[in-house]
Amino acid sequence: MAVFITNPEIAVDIRVRYDSSEFNFDVIVPFVQQSYWGKGRKREDICRAFMNSYCIGFFLDDTHQIAWARATSDTVYHAYIFDLAVLEQYRGKGLGKQLIERLMSHPSLDNVTGWMLSTRFHHDLYRQFGFQDAEQGRYMSLSKLLK
Repeated sequence: MAVFITNPEIAVDIRVRYDSSEFNFDVIVPFVQQSYWGKGRKREDICRAFMNSYCIGFFLDDTHQIAWARATSDTVYHAYIFDLAVLEQYRGKGLGKQLIERLMSHPSLDNVTGWMLSTRFHHDLYRQFGFQDAEQGRYMSLSKLLK
């Protein structure tokens, strides 16, 4: 069954898809590779990351993808948002907000109690959903170099 959302600033209904095998990676991959967070990533790694995540994509028709996001999760306690993006010509129309709403109410993620993300930008957008700056010293990270 097709799911659609209406956005008053875009003249057509937007098709919502949750199956990343239907995503347009010819749009997503170059976007991610040109982003500050995705420089140097290989196409096959980006595709594999999406295939192993809970995803949402917005489409104007069957192939014209205009926005997407993904999250990884244990589906109970924790979810982490990655790669949330809206193509430049569609920004400023509330699609980022609609992406977050739809991702956080994803059928497999709607009961998750703890959400995280890392971003340099759009903090005010995420604060609308209750995100707060992480407590200093509480979170740790490791960047593993692959051989």
